[in-house]
Amino acid sequence: MKNTFENIDDYILLFPEIGGKLKELRKLIQSQHKNITEYIGYQMPAFKYKNMPLIYFAGYKKHIGLYPGAEGIKNFEKDFEENNYKFSKGAVQFPINEDLPSDLIIRIVNFRMKEIDQKKT
Repeated sequence: MKNTFENIDDYILLFPEIGGKLKELRKLIQSQHKNITEYIGYQMPAFKYKNMPLIYFAGYKKHIGLYPGAEGIKNFEKDFEENNYKFSKGAVQFPINEDLPSDLIIRIVNFRMKEIDQKKT
């Protein structure tokens, strides 16, 4: 069954057990720049910066997935390894039984914004 929703609020309602963490992640991302806008992409909460895809996230049973793209992962592999976070070429998993790594998430979002700024010039 494919869930469809029109906005991030509707998406978060699908995950009542981790809704607080999803809201916290959303707020962290939004707080990094006034020009970050929300949308739904690939059936996940997503954000744009300067009208370009910035980052996605998704809720799962045991983790929250963050999708900053290949360079966003590559640049922070050492941080992921040090914290024992599972990661792949385009995603990192934050266990739901741990606090979100706010500082790391902020650094990832800012890295992605700089990437977009460089592409736009």
